[in-house]
Amino acid sequence: MLMEETSEQYGQEQTNKSEDNTVNIGNDPVMQSAVDVLSILGSKTQVTLRAKGNSIPNAVAVANIITEKMLKGNSKIQKITLDTESAAGIGKMTSTIEILLSKF
Repeated sequence: MLMEETSEQYGQEQTNKSEDNTVNIGNDPVMQSAVDVLSILGSKTQVTLRAKGNSIPNAVAVANIITEKMLKGNSKIQKITLDTESAAGIGKMTSTIEILLSKF
């Protein structure tokens, strides 16, 4: 709870684990997020990375670190879904991404 208050104070999004195998990627350091994802893949066979807006490059970097460095030859990117959300009535568009990683 202290981390949430701190992140709100500085206006930064943090990496959040919303479900057992879904990770919301924010503006955390990329290696910290990759280690969080790796710990989930230790007990699960799949994990979904989700990111919005300026956090999308971080999600892509985490996926690449996992598949190309940490679990090279033992994991792959199953699916990438790109989408755009619009704010109700305002017309502002925000890009989103979901990356499904699997371990075999």
